[in-house]
Amino acid sequence: MLLAPSVVLLSVFLIYPLLSSFQLSTLDWNGLGSTARFVGLENWAHLVHDEIFWKALGNNLLLAVFSILIQLPIALALAVLLDKAGRGSRTLKILYFLPLLMSSVAIGVLFKNVYDPNFGPLNAALHALGLDTMAKDWLGDTRYALASTIAVICWQNIPFYMILFLAGLSSFPAEIAEAACLDGASEWTVFWRIKLPHLQGTIRTGALLAIIGSLRYFDLIFVMTGGGPESSSELMATYMYRTVFSSFQLGYGSTIASAMFIIVALVAAAAMRLTNRYATEA
Repeated sequence: MLLAPSVVLLSVFLIYPLLSSFQLSTLDWNGLGSTARFVGLENWAHLVHDEIFWKALGNNLLLAVFSILIQLPIALALAVLLDKAGRGSRTLKILYFLPLLMSSVAIGVLFKNVYDPNFGPLNAALHALGLDTMAKDWLGDTRYALASTIAVICWQNIPFYMILFLAGLSSFPAEIAEAACLDGASEWTVFWRIKLPHLQGTIRTGALLAIIGSLRYFDLIFVMTGGGPESSSELMATYMYRTVFSSFQLGYGSTIASAMFIIVALVAAAAMRLTNRYATEA
């Protein structure tokens, strides 16, 4: 009985929409007044051969890889520095955490102006330094659009993982580090041989969150590029949104949403299985 309210909420806001999405994926319907037509697995067959969807999935995977390779190491380095600083780091913690407190829409608009090829401060700074060849149309060129948005995504989300690692470091017993130092271990040795193994569980959690978040990402990409140019920065979520609300293909958009759920669930399950196996072996 105590679990009943949570079960009801999950059923109404999670399970029912999920099942409804799978049901809509079998229809050809624009979501408006026209009559829905049952097409069975036709939408799924089209998805298998949809080059834009597979490109979007590839971009999601690239985002996941770079999120792990960029966000986690920088966040760990900042957490270690702030942990050493002690009480004097309070102001720095607030400053480093500010990007995460800002609205994604506001950040997207801000960096669209920063990346503006004609009036943006980034290209202006490059021209001022005499690096004219490095000035690019950062969001309008298919070669740079995805990388430019990934840089902003990493900048916004690094503070989250920094706080995660700070929490892990705060639980580390100071007596162990002191004992190691008395035995002649350097700070570098204490970090690599004692503190870093202590953070293994936190690092695995951060990596799992980065992977799942990257596969479901939407907001900054949508605000900055809308998935363009020429789908070069398209993600599964932005493709689903455009399919439903721009092309009015509710049935096919639901197919993309259902495929996203399956992919995220499989990747999350595989990652959890691997991390649990690694933890057991360790």
